[in-house]
Parts: sequence; structure tokens; C-alpha cells
Amino acid sequence: MRVFLDAASKKKLEALGNQRVVDQLDRFVKLCKPAKVTVLSDSGEDVAYVRKLALEKGEESPLKLKGHTIHFDGYYDLARDVGSTKVMMPPGMRLSKGINTIDREEGLREMMGLLDGAMTGKEMLVKFYSLGPPGRFSLCALQITDSSYVAHSEDLLYRQGYQQFKKLGDRKEFFTFVHSAGELDERSVTKNVQKRRIYIDVVDGKVYSVNNQYAGNSVGLKKLALRLAIYKANHEDWLSEHMLLMGVHPPGKKRVTYFSGAYPSACGKTSTAMIPGQSIVGDDIAYLHVDEDGYCRCVNIEQGIFGIIQDVNPADDPLIYAALTTPRELIFSNVLVTNGVPYWLGMGRDDIPEKGVNFSGDWFKGKKDRDGVEIPYAHGNARYTMRLSELENVDPEYNDPEGVVVHGVFYGGRDSDTNVPIAEALSWEHGVYIGATLESETTTAIIGKTGVRRSDPMANRDFVVVPLSTYFSNHYRFGKRLKHPPRVYATNYFLRHEGRYTNMKVDKKVWVLWAEGRVHGEYRAIKTPIGYLPIYRDLRNLFKVVFNREYTEEEYLQQFSVRVDKYLEKIGRMEEIYRAEPEMPVEFWDFLNWQKVELQAVKAKTGSPVLSPSYFA
Repeated sequence: MRVFLDAASKKKLEALGNQRVVDQLDRFVKLCKPAKVTVLSDSGEDVAYVRKLALEKGEESPLKLKGHTIHFDGYYDLARDVGSTKVMMPPGMRLSKGINTIDREEGLREMMGLLDGAMTGKEMLVKFYSLGPPGRFSLCALQITDSSYVAHSEDLLYRQGYQQFKKLGDRKEFFTFVHSAGELDERSVTKNVQKRRIYIDVVDGKVYSVNNQYAGNSVGLKKLALRLAIYKANHEDWLSEHMLLMGVHPPGKKRVTYFSGAYPSACGKTSTAMIPGQSIVGDDIAYLHVDEDGYCRCVNIEQGIFGIIQDVNPADDPLIYAALTTPRELIFSNVLVTNGVPYWLGMGRDDIPEKGVNFSGDWFKGKKDRDGVEIPYAHGNARYTMRLSELENVDPEYNDPEGVVVHGVFYGGRDSDTNVPIAEALSWEHGVYIGATLESETTTAIIGKTGVRRSDPMANRDFVVVPLSTYFSNHYRFGKRLKHPPRVYATNYFLRHEGRYTNMKVDKKVWVLWAEGRVHGEYRAIKTPIGYLPIYRDLRNLFKVVFNREYTEEEYLQQFSVRVDKYLEKIGRMEEIYRAEPEMPVEFWDFLNWQKVELQAVKAKTGSPVLSPSYFA
């Protein structure tokens, strides 16, 4: 290798025996021009080096509790930047409308220009990771970054992969992520966010990210790796999904049933995975395969959580709250810090300080930004990063390289006026349709206006780097290969009536337990055009057992009545979206047309825009 490395780094690199790694590192060192290059292995010493460096460089600062640190992103770098994230398109490649693209050659020229000298005066860290427990379902990932915060986050979120790279030999089967925070200001945050770019090269299995620090834009192994894995999965025979993975444990029964679930950011994914009494395998990204016996086998590719902290409090999320308020290795980001103590929105305390330090710098109550907007004490997309092993409810199988067999799949979005809290799909094909037609009202997890209804198929809209028709077709083919397909459920925790939510945040536990009981044939259901709905007495009994709470028939009718007009409006929106999508699978249109005819028929017969479940019973 032509670039100078210290003896330890050189030894680690040579031990891999992989010329492609050497060539890439040589190329990016010359381009980025770092003052120092450090190659890191899986050793405890190397992992500790990264954490220490994050503190020394000021990208993180220690908090009062042992192991806790705080990281601040720049004021305009606090969420995923959809507009600056683009797929680099080679000639002849087609993607769906709404997926941001740039000509591959143009994108490479721009990115090479931005990365030229981007690490001048800084230390380049070279890290190796395994996406998933090392085994037949895992993928290897090489991370090159000048941000010790990014590397520290990945050490918490992902399994070390240096040994996996050794097993690769000289093969080229790994993803590469190149990141630079760019020039930093006096607070160690990115200075030139107007030049923030995140470009995905699916052809070469690479992601380039520059002039940013927010983990959703900078941590390559998270949503950026998801995009590369989706491309790979859709050219093979498996699924790469934006999904939680959890074990459901019904009260009084000695069994565990595994579910996966897809929810857009800030729509209940982590809080579902962390429902008290259940076990978490993962909260964000999963790989799904058909095993030798025809079951759906699912692996969590992560070993940690990068969770939204807003509204985590002792009443609604007791397990997470306990983890966040006790000593352990944990990174907070973009909360308020006063005297070494973090404060976040919705944490259930009345004694929030009126001054401290947050993502805007020194903060005081009433402080305004340059546009005259009052700055809250913590951001709505503030986060915490920690290892799953720190949680008392981590599932014992979370590290199994064979994953777990999934018997149910949840899809849910932030929907104020249409979907019932839970409904079971009539078939696998209906389940794919539910995922494909998922909508959600936007939140602070994405830069832009909040509260806007947005189509978000499979909660993967921003990450699908193949045509949506190809993506959906892969799901239908996957289902045909399953001898034992999981049941699929549409969920909605955000239904409103007269401006108020129709259920409490904790009620999702009942919906999940009902689904688990359905898997085992314990509950009957009412068949409707939107799916199978729970029977009132079953939910009433579950509420009594789980919460010792009376669940009234009035609540049931408010929540589970079928809003015929609203569903027909949604079908109209889906027709408009997917008519513009070439080569949509016939299974999609068959179900849409069937559901439309059924709903129109009951509307014509009854004249009612809303029908109670008893109408269909």
C-alpha cells in the first residue's frame, strides 16, 4: 500500500488478505487527505479508543451518569435529509417516481469534488462491521469516516466485523461507506450543511456522505446500508426491510411468538418492540429469508437502538426510561443538558430547567432562531443510542445467526382518520397490499413540514432503490415460496375522534396480544373488506387481563367501525399513485379492485359513510 500507516494499522490491514480493501483505502486516503489513518479491529482496546477519541475531539461530552455522553448536531442538521439523498443512476436504470436520483457520473464528479481534502487535518478511522450476527444471513461492511461520533455510534449499534472480513479472503462481497463531517465549527458540528450530500451507488455497493453528522445521514450502516441491501435482496430471493423484530409473550402461557413490523420513523416502531412483558430482538432493520422448511426466518442486523427519545417516560415506556436514567454506555443527542443531566420532550417531569446547552448552543427559555422561531429546549427528533444487551427485555435469540421464525408481520403509520387500530389481512397478497398502501403523516424525523399525509410503502419509501413494482413483486414471490406464511396486520395507534386520540399509548399491547392469539387460533374475527376485525368481547377480556381496565363497547365502536368513505378516498389516492408506476404486479390491482367494489357495494346498500363491525358479522 502506497499510503503510510503506523505499524499497528498496517499489520491489521495486511492480516485481512483483501486487496480490494487495500485499494479502496488507498484511493480514499489520497482523495480525502487525512492527517492520520487508523485501522481498527474488533479488540476491546480499539473499541475503547474510538469512544475516548469522541470525547477528546469534542464530538461527545460526558454527562453526570457513568457511561452517558451527549452529542449535538448542527441546528440545520437534525434529521434525515431526503432532498440531498440521491441514488446515482447509470444509463438504462429505472426507478419509481419520487425517488431522488442523479446521473451516476455527475454524482461521482460532485462527490469526489466535495470529498477532495475533506479530512485535511483530521484522523481517518477505518472500521469493519457485520450486518447481522455473523453467519449465512450476514453481510460485511467497511466504514471510512473522520467522525469519532459516527464510529462510536456504530460500535454501539452494530456487531464488530473484522474477523468476518478475514473470512472473506480476497472476495469483494462487502459494502463500503465513506463519510466526512466536513469542516467543523467551534462547537465541533458541521459548518457547511448547505453542501450536505448523501449519494448511493448501488452498482458499486458504496455510499458517500459528506458535510453532515446527524446519524440518519452519516451512520453508513443504518438506512444507507438498508438501501444497498434492498438492491441486493431484490436481485436475489430475500427481503431487506425497515422492520422491528420482537417476541410476544401472552400472559399465563409459556410460549413466545415472533413478529416483525414496519413503521415510518416516529410512528411507534421502537415503542412496539419495547412493550412491557415482551422481548426485543431488534427495532429497526431486518433481513427475511425462506428457510428449508418453508418458514419466514428473520434476522436483526443490528445490536443496538438509535431511538427517538421524545415522550419516553416512566408511564408509557418504563423499560427504555429505566435504561436512560441508569449508568451504562449510552449517547444522547440533541436534548437539553443542564449540570450534566439530560432533559427531553415528554419525559414526564415538571422541573425542566429554563437554561442550559442544547442543539442551538447556549439555550434559555424564549430563545429564537434567525427566522424568529422559538427554539424548544430539546428537539422533537432527539435520540438515544445504546446496545440492546443493556435492556432487561432483550430476547435470548437476538444474537442467533439463524434468526427467529416469524409468524406475524405488522404494518402501521400515523393515520388520524382512516385505519382501525388493528386488522388482520385476508391473505399474504392482502398483506403485501397493506404494506404497499401504507400512509403516514410526516413528523420531525424528516426535514420538512410535519403533519402532511405521505405515501410510505412498507415504511420504506425513502430507501427503495429499485422500482416499486420490482419491490412489490419480490414480496409476492417471497410469499409464494413460503409454506407457512406469517399473518399480516395493519395497525394504527393514531386514530382520532373529535381531535382526540381514540386510545391510550399503552393500548398497543392489547392489539399485539390479540394478533398473537389469532396466530394460535384462539380468537374468532369479523371478516370485512378491510380485513379481519377483533370481536368486542375478546378485546374487553384482554383489557381486563392486561390493564385491569374496563373497555367499553362505545370505545370499540369508535375505534373499529369501518370508515367506508375514508377507505374509498384512500383507494383513490393509491390508484393515482400506482397508475404512474409501470409493471405493477397484477396481484396488487386484483386486490385493490376487489376491495373497492366491496366497499362501494356496502356504501350503496346502506348509504352510510361509517359501518360498525356488527354490520359485517
